[in-house]
Amino acid sequence: MTTFEQIPDIPSSAELAKLDRSHLIHPNLHGSISDRCVMVRGRGCRLWDADGAEYLDATGGLWLVQIGHGREEMAEAAAWQMRDLGYFTSFWEFSNDKSIELARKLVEIVPGDLSRVFYTSGGSESNETAIKIARLYHYRRGEPERRWILSRQFAYHGVGYGSGTATGLDDYHTGYGKPLPEIEHLTAPYAYHEEFFDGQDPTDFLVAELEATIERIGAHRIAAMIGEPIQGAGGLILPPDDYWPRIREVLRRHDILMIADEVVTGFGRTGEWFASGSAGMDPDIVVLAKGITSGYMPLGAVLMREEIGEAVAGGPGFHHGFTYFGHPVACAVALENIRILEEEALPDAAQRNQDKLLAELEPLRDHPLVGDIRGKGLCAGVEFVADRATREPFEFVAGKGLEDLLRKEYHVIARQLGPVVAVSPPLVVTDDELQQLGAAFRDAVARLRPDGTFESG
Repeated sequence: MTTFEQIPDIPSSAELAKLDRSHLIHPNLHGSISDRCVMVRGRGCRLWDADGAEYLDATGGLWLVQIGHGREEMAEAAAWQMRDLGYFTSFWEFSNDKSIELARKLVEIVPGDLSRVFYTSGGSESNETAIKIARLYHYRRGEPERRWILSRQFAYHGVGYGSGTATGLDDYHTGYGKPLPEIEHLTAPYAYHEEFFDGQDPTDFLVAELEATIERIGAHRIAAMIGEPIQGAGGLILPPDDYWPRIREVLRRHDILMIADEVVTGFGRTGEWFASGSAGMDPDIVVLAKGITSGYMPLGAVLMREEIGEAVAGGPGFHHGFTYFGHPVACAVALENIRILEEEALPDAAQRNQDKLLAELEPLRDHPLVGDIRGKGLCAGVEFVADRATREPFEFVAGKGLEDLLRKEYHVIARQLGPVVAVSPPLVVTDDELQQLGAAFRDAVARLRPDGTFESG
């Protein structure tokens, strides 16, 4: 068998970077930045680029490589399934054994009374699907006017026209024309920014805003509210403990469905299998992706209560779906991923390491430009402010922010979310790796000047 090292004519790192710039359009890459970092190998929490340089992956890719990179078990699970059945459609009456087994497993481990599963290829497709399910459910129950979807500022639910409109970040709307109608963005439960709440208790303010919004639009016109238990890409926003239970009570009183977007928070990231249960969301629909396979294959899923599934699948059926629905290889990989998460108790490991991660970042509070440090499980964020009194967001220069300094000089990969720099390492991260992460952050932040530049290292 030919190995990677034996394959001839592999381009050099410089050639790969040149080809990348010539042919690829990267999501979210500022057009003025020509830098490329071409990764070729990963093991555990470590990555190596085409020049052989080693990095600590403190992001888990995009919040998702729960079991770490380079797991042989995952490659074997995919190979075995490819030998048996690489692909066949699951439209109409067709199915496959792995998608059935995975559906049964998901129903067992996701909190709440959810019994029906619909597969997608990722988070945007899953949220797109959830929005359509919520609207179709009400339509088939004789309430066709229930089309409005409530979302929140700073939410991230994907980049489709439905999921992208539910996303509450301006950059994802600019230049694309009129977004999907009948979506309303409410204030985020961003307790650190107390200026958002007119001097009131944040949850009191947000519940009153929700009630007023329902009154203005009309409960009979609202299908669902969609929300992340913890807002990830919006800046790692942790809501007050009483936020979701009180929001849920209002929604239930008005027969408005609750969609929990667990794309980021699912499969152990926050120190529990899923965050919506302990958050008090009691969702009618749960959206999954990312950690479902730890990124080894594209896959997403939407789970729903029996009565919703019955309404959507019954009668003329659900005229919606994607080519790779229930892909047998992706489902086999997801089953193996879940087995590893269970056998190695990785959600528990994330809970145990939460305090260690926050302790590594806590000394950053001494820096005058650091406003807040927050996190849960193995995800944490450091929020930078221009002024601690006003909490005005600090602006990093594109291509010259803390994320870039950490990667280029410390070989630690973090993620810049506006004024927040976030970390979410694989759940297999070691104590030594957490210490490396903390030391890099402390040294890099100590070099940060008020004008956004850094002192020389």
